[in-house]
Amino acid sequence: MGSTADKVSGIANQAAGKVKQAAGKATGSRQMEAQGAAQEAKGRVQKAVGDAKAAVKAGANKAAKATGKQL
Repeated sequence: MGSTADKVSGIANQAAGKVKQAAGKATGSRQMEAQGAAQEAKGRVQKAVGDAKAAVKAGANKAAKATGKQL
């Protein structure tokens, strides 16, 4: 996946996880609450991976530009 796709997936998983957690609290389902927390955590990791990929790409492009080469 590219950095943008990772970020979008991460944000979507975070949102879905928060909804599951809220639904779990509302219905008293600890299992659903735990699943929501896990999905939200997965989303945070995905977003962080996307951010890291974007930073690496930006750094590589900056270095390439400084040396006059294109990636």
